[in-house]
Amino acid sequence: MHRAEPALVPDRTHLALGGKTILPGLSAGHVVYHWIVQSFVVLLPEIQAAFSLSAIGVGGLVTAREIAAGLVALPGGVATDVVRRYWGRLLVTCLLASALGAIVMGVSPVYLLLLAGIAILAAGHSIWHLAASGSLSYHYARRRGTALSLHGVGGSIGDVAGPLVTGALLLFLTWRDIINIYAAVPLLLGLLAIWAFRNIGHTAEPAASADVSGRVRATRALLKSRALWGLTAVRGFRAMALVALVTILPLYLSNDLGMNEWSRGFHIGLLIAVGLVAKTGAGYLSDRWGRKQVLVPGLVWSCVVALGLTAFDSGIMLTVTIALLGLFLYPDQPILTAAIYDTLGREVATSGLGVVAFASFLMAAASPVIAGALYESIGFDAAVGYVGALFAVAALVFAALPLPKGEEQG
Repeated sequence: MHRAEPALVPDRTHLALGGKTILPGLSAGHVVYHWIVQSFVVLLPEIQAAFSLSAIGVGGLVTAREIAAGLVALPGGVATDVVRRYWGRLLVTCLLASALGAIVMGVSPVYLLLLAGIAILAAGHSIWHLAASGSLSYHYARRRGTALSLHGVGGSIGDVAGPLVTGALLLFLTWRDIINIYAAVPLLLGLLAIWAFRNIGHTAEPAASADVSGRVRATRALLKSRALWGLTAVRGFRAMALVALVTILPLYLSNDLGMNEWSRGFHIGLLIAVGLVAKTGAGYLSDRWGRKQVLVPGLVWSCVVALGLTAFDSGIMLTVTIALLGLFLYPDQPILTAAIYDTLGREVATSGLGVVAFASFLMAAASPVIAGALYESIGFDAAVGYVGALFAVAALVFAALPLPKGEEQG
C-alpha cells in the first residue's frame, strides 16, 4: 500500500489560484452536463411525438447514448492516465463537445442526426467523468469519497434544476428551442475553463511516463483482477437499472398519468433533489465506515422503493415514493468510483475506471430498449419490476466483493 498523498498535491503553486479552482470548477462543469442530460429525459415525450417514435424507439435514443459513452470509455481511460499533464485541456474539449452535441440535437431534422448529437454529447460526458474523477482522486487522495461526492453534487444540481426549468420552459418554447439555448452554456463555460483548468494534473512530482504500450500492458493486467470485474458487474447492473428507470418514468408520468409538462419536470427533478443532500453525506460516511457498509443498503433501498411505484401510483404517495427513491439513486455512483480507486491504486486507476465504464455502458446499452418493450407490451409494473431486480442483483454482487479495508490506496 502506498502512503496516502496530502489532501492537495504538494506544490499547489502549479495550480490556478493555488488549486482552489479544481473542485468548484469541475463541479460547475458537472452541473452543465447533467442539466442537459436530465433535460433531455424530460423532453422525451415531445421528441417521441416529433419523430413518431414507439416506446422502443425512445429507448433506442438512450441506448445510443450508452453505446457512445461506452465505446470511448476504454481507450479514454488509458489515454487519460497517459496525458495527466493535459487533463485541463481534455476537460475543456469535453465541454466544447457537449455544446456541439446539443446543437446537433437541436437542429436535427431526422432521427439518425438526433442519434449523432446524442452520441457526441455522451462521448464528451464519458471522457469528462474519467478526467474529472482522475483529477479529484489524484489531488484529494485522503478524502476521495468526499471529493467525488461533492463533484457528484454538482451533477445533482443539474439533475434537479434541469428538469424543473425545462418543464417550465416547455410551456413557452419548443424542445428544439430549449436544446439550442442550452448549447450556449457549455460553450461559455469551456472558454472560462481554458484558464481555470490550465494546470490540473501538474505536480511537483516527476511526471508519469507517457509510454502508451506500457499503459496498455498495465490495462491488460487489470483484466485479471477479480475485484475489477466484480465492480464492473455492480456498476453495470446499477447502470442498467438507472437508464431503464429514466426511460420509462417520463413516459409513464405523461402517457399513463396524464401529467402536464411542469408536473413531469417537477417529479423527475424531485427524483434527484433528495440525493443532492444525501450524496455528500453518503460519500463522507463511505470514507468513515467503508464503501460496502453504505452502498449495499443503498442498493437494497433503491430496489424496494422502485417496486413501491407499482403500489403508490397517484397523489401525494406517488410524489413521496419518487422522493424516497432518489435518496440513494444517484449518491451510489461516487461511492462506486471511489471503490475503484481504492482497489486499483493511483497510477492505473483511471485506466481501470475506463475498463469498468466501457463494460458497464455496454451492459446498460440494451436496458432502455428492454424496459421500453416491457412497458409497451405488458405495462409499467413489469418494467419497474425489471428495474428492481437489477438493483437487487447489484446489491448481492457488491456485498460479496472482497474490497480493501483502507480507503487511502493512492
